[in-house]
Amino acid sequence: MTLNRVARARAPVRIDLAGGWTDVAPYSVDRGGAVVNAAITRYAYATIRPLPPGQYELESADYDAYYEGHDIRELEYDGNLDLVKAAVRRRGLETGAHITTRSEAPPGSGTGSSAAMGVALVGLLDYIAGGDMGPSEIAEMAHLLEVEELGVSGGRQDQYAAAYGGLNFMRFHDGDLSVEPLQASEDFLRELEKHLLLVYTGKSRLSGNIIDRVMAAYRRGDPGVTSALDNLADAAEQMRQALAAESLRRVGDVMNFNWDNQKRLYDEMTTIKIEALIEATSQVGILGVKASGAGGGGCIFILSQPDREHLVATAAEDLGGQIISFKLDFSGLRRWTATAI
Repeated sequence: MTLNRVARARAPVRIDLAGGWTDVAPYSVDRGGAVVNAAITRYAYATIRPLPPGQYELESADYDAYYEGHDIRELEYDGNLDLVKAAVRRRGLETGAHITTRSEAPPGSGTGSSAAMGVALVGLLDYIAGGDMGPSEIAEMAHLLEVEELGVSGGRQDQYAAAYGGLNFMRFHDGDLSVEPLQASEDFLRELEKHLLLVYTGKSRLSGNIIDRVMAAYRRGDPGVTSALDNLADAAEQMRQALAAESLRRVGDVMNFNWDNQKRLYDEMTTIKIEALIEATSQVGILGVKASGAGGGGCIFILSQPDREHLVATAAEDLGGQIISFKLDFSGLRRWTATAI
């Protein structure tokens, strides 16, 4: 593989409308999980530039982190650019290169930003090698970077959302995964975009540690956790129906049902700040709310009542919430060759 060009890739992060947590083993294998998520126009970017053979430079524009080496076999996971190192080791890189990463999602946002970065990196390395991998293969390898290479617990919905893009219903059972794009009219999708707000509350706890804790409770047969997970899987089915009916009110109701069951998984799912934001925005008009991802901070997303989104945004900002603007992304992973300036 000869690298004689600058190439780039981007992959979207996601919001998990319903069913999150049920894509995580062993629950997803034992009982079957279901998720509805939507990719959004906040991206993880990866760029690769040619360097002399045997020279490797890895850089994160988000964390001011840098690594330089001369042998892929010397790459060690030490907390410095580990995801980039994992992609290079797993996918392979037979020529010198400088790889730079950047994410548009805040750290610990609960929007699957690390998974999106994994998809961007795997997709980029595949692109310069000829581009033989399909979106499912890229998503699976990106998942394995975190689970097998780095030992971080997590499900698979984030990687598939980043690779495919769009609004999808995903089903998990016995290790298998299916992705069903959900069809909705342009009018309804624009209504959904208009009234959904993504609010960053502050960096969340490490999601892998939280997932280990919840799944340990599930393995012990904790009835409260098992019941909550079953309800979350059912929430994904309900969300699928609400979207098919193109009913914002039903979407909001399912979000609330999902949030009630998220909070049953562990005590710190919500925070004082999240509860204050929900209380303040409820007073000006919302249909539904839930935490994104593992919770405990990060982002919440709110479905406002019709034409109340500006008031909801103001109420959230008055309490220190950061509004993250977005639209729905239907492109998924994209790769291209950089043009000369």
